[in-house]
Amino acid sequence: MDIRLLEYYLAVAKQGNITRAAEQLHVTQPTISRQLMDLEENVGTPLMIRGKRQVTLTEAGVLFQQRAEEIVALMEKTLRDVSDLDDLLGGTVSIGCVETRASRMLAKALKGFSAQYPKVQYDLYSGIGDDIREKLDQGELDFGILVEPVEVAKYDFFRLPYQEVWGMLVSRDDPLAQKSSLDQEDLLSRPLIMPQWEIVQDHIAGWFGVERSQLNIFASHSLINNAALLVEEGLGCVVCTGGCFEIRGGERLKFVPFTPERTTGHVFAWKKNRVFHSAASRFRDYIRETEAAE
Repeated sequence: MDIRLLEYYLAVAKQGNITRAAEQLHVTQPTISRQLMDLEENVGTPLMIRGKRQVTLTEAGVLFQQRAEEIVALMEKTLRDVSDLDDLLGGTVSIGCVETRASRMLAKALKGFSAQYPKVQYDLYSGIGDDIREKLDQGELDFGILVEPVEVAKYDFFRLPYQEVWGMLVSRDDPLAQKSSLDQEDLLSRPLIMPQWEIVQDHIAGWFGVERSQLNIFASHSLINNAALLVEEGLGCVVCTGGCFEIRGGERLKFVPFTPERTTGHVFAWKKNRVFHSAASRFRDYIRETEAAE
């Protein structure tokens, strides 16, 4: 399938109108209409519902849009990487990073690396471990900075010297904010806003000798910002690492660690057998030399 055909489809899906998409792409409206009809015939199912002025996507069309966006993004990255392969001073490095203390490490590393290679550019992605690993698998990211526990069998990696302390984010008006640490009774006494990743939820429950089903989980979160707002509204306490709160801050909230202390580390990972362009290879080596634990 011609990548240009996917670009036609994405333009129509975004504009919701074939004529406007044709103007954006500088092609004729009949050209796009004919191409889309051929696309639907090849796919074997309608992708769009054509109204008088508006085009809407079918359920299959929405799924096709998502996959087309991934394919086009991967193609663009591939072409960019190939063109950068022999360029020691330029190129784009794509990095996914969880929101922990490692975020500050990454910012400092980018500052140091860019001082040596000022032409290098960066695509940064923030997300939970599942999202970052998915993008590593699909080739959309060169590297991922992940907090353990991590299933790293599919990846090459090295550990980073940053430990995260687990605890709960509570309102300063909550009696728990007066405590120096929190135990099992504290964990079970409040509605919880937990990380989305089930393996992490199981891990946390296991620390306190209970099943995940015994936790009063009010909501789950992928990133800390929205979850922290729920705490401010008195809807629960966020189970998170201290680094998540450290990079966000907030006068109305306080992070209180668990007792006994629970810590996890970080890894810098990439897909096995991945061939990198020069900028990405040098960035990986720079991180390894300046940040990796001995």
